Amino acid sequence: MNEVTAVTTDSFKEEVLNATKPVLVDFWAEWCGPCRRMSPIVDEIAREVDTVKVCKINVEQNPQLAGLYQIQSIPTLMVFRSGQPTISKAGLHSKQSILQMIGCNS
Repeated sequence: MNEVTAVTTDSFKEEVLNATKPVLVDFWAEWCGPCRRMSPIVDEIAREVDTVKVCKINVEQNPQLAGLYQIQSIPTLMVFRSGQPTISKAGLHSKQSILQMIGCNS
């Protein structure tokens, strides 16, 4: 069973860019209502899907990363493969939509 990894600017390279499997990154903030609603869905995916690593980045605590990846609104989900962002979707999404985004058709 996997858990969500909280990522900071300092740990980003190791946790996301150097990951050996695809990484689903949730860019969020504490005050964001849609972020709070999506958080349990992202947590559930982390527990259930072992083919992807799940990370969360608090944009208020890590503004450099939000700027680097041009996060305009939150929540934003981004999938990284081999250290490269491949898919990015802003807004609140269903579990099924996120699973499709990461390539799981369950």
